[in-house]
Amino acid sequence: MEMTALPESATTRTITPSILYFGTPVALLTTRNEDGTDNLAPISSAWALGQTLVLGLGPDGRTGENLLAGRRDLAVGLPGPELWPQVELLGGLTGRPSFPGDSRGPVTHEPDKFTAAGLTPVPSELIGPPRVAECPLQLEARAAAVRYDAEREFLIVEAHVLRVHAAPGITVPGTQYIEPAAWSPLIYNFRHYFGLARELGHSARSQTPRASE
Repeated sequence: MEMTALPESATTRTITPSILYFGTPVALLTTRNEDGTDNLAPISSAWALGQTLVLGLGPDGRTGENLLAGRRDLAVGLPGPELWPQVELLGGLTGRPSFPGDSRGPVTHEPDKFTAAGLTPVPSELIGPPRVAECPLQLEARAAAVRYDAEREFLIVEAHVLRVHAAPGITVPGTQYIEPAAWSPLIYNFRHYFGLARELGHSARSQTPRASE
């Protein structure tokens, strides 16, 4: 059988990266602590299917503690690229007291993360934890399932979205749709922060035409 020459782009090499953050949106999660205060934390593993969110997070932080304890309400804020410094700052803070050898790495105990990061809490409508006012897209959600992954290294959270709040500037006027050309989520790509580049095209299933049309 005659072999077809492979394009140069098909050439690969085997690597063993320490992480596989190959480009997912950053999300800011607000959960309620046992004493009634709120915890704010960034995550970088999130995807949505319909009205269901699947979130991945470490089990050692306050967010995981709150969800495992049965406090299942959570506000999910999707920041734009301009908020990356606040996200990075939050990544070094924890609502739980840290200790030597902490698996979370070098973190600082901070009970009031909203103030520390210069972000504004705004009341939610259907859940207790507040939303992040600076996030253009804000979701009120409730976790339906919280479980460990097969290796018990992470928590996998399945949450149902109850309400969506969007800044007017990222919506299509007169519709219920997000305008993709106006909305750029903050992307965490192999531990580097990015926004979206220019639009290349759209799916045949898209219900929002390109801005140029």
